[in-house]
Amino acid sequence: MTWQDILTLFSHLNALAILDILLVTLIFYTVLRLFKGTQAMQLVRGLLLVIVIIFIVTNFVQQLTAFRWLVRSTLPAILVALPVIFQPELRRVLERLGRTAPFLGRSLHIEAVNELIDTLVSATMRLSAHRFGAIIVLEGNTGLQEYMESGVLIDGLVSERLLLAIFYPKAALHDGAVIIRGNRIAAAACVLPLSPRPLEAQLGTRHRAGLGITEHGDALAIIVSEETGTISVARYGRLIRRLDDKRLRRVLQNFYAPYEKHRRQAL
Repeated sequence: MTWQDILTLFSHLNALAILDILLVTLIFYTVLRLFKGTQAMQLVRGLLLVIVIIFIVTNFVQQLTAFRWLVRSTLPAILVALPVIFQPELRRVLERLGRTAPFLGRSLHIEAVNELIDTLVSATMRLSAHRFGAIIVLEGNTGLQEYMESGVLIDGLVSERLLLAIFYPKAALHDGAVIIRGNRIAAAACVLPLSPRPLEAQLGTRHRAGLGITEHGDALAIIVSEETGTISVARYGRLIRRLDDKRLRRVLQNFYAPYEKHRRQAL
């Protein structure tokens, strides 16, 4: 393909062709958005770069007969291999599509959200004061059902007394994470995936688990250190340490902001 061919191609563009290009662009953009925040993001970018390079080489260099034959022959195998390589991420993407607006689907009013934030802040501060090790995971857009099923299902209203009872060191359910869906404790003693990232020496399994669950979606994890009582928050694989009650409240208000946004749109 020469530059003259390219100019000829552009000269034949019409409204339907432009719409076709925009639809393809939208598909690529949607794929990148769905994989954003997952470990497969770098792989997707690399794959798209390889596809672009192959397209350029095979269309602009007609003499590479063997290379073009190799691409045509391996393309079916690549298409079969992609779902295998991206199986966890594809599952997460389909789950997101099936749960496009979990905040909107839950019957929580802004008053209930404020009450929930007050309860979480108060309970976390008491856990910190007593140095009860704890992981409290708040479900976001990405569902956590598989992790709930690894623990003990509770489905109880979030309360300070219940959280303190669960994380009491001699309690049967203290060793694991609590997962909160809406304003209810869905499950306790849940097993979370551990982050493979290197952490500081003083950070243990709780912090690694808190980071791990946030690397697999948009959940928020509150971690209380058993050794020091330090409060940390993890989201999108990022850990913020040494929070006080005011900073924790701001983090929770930002996390639950979609409730208030939906309420304003409904008015």
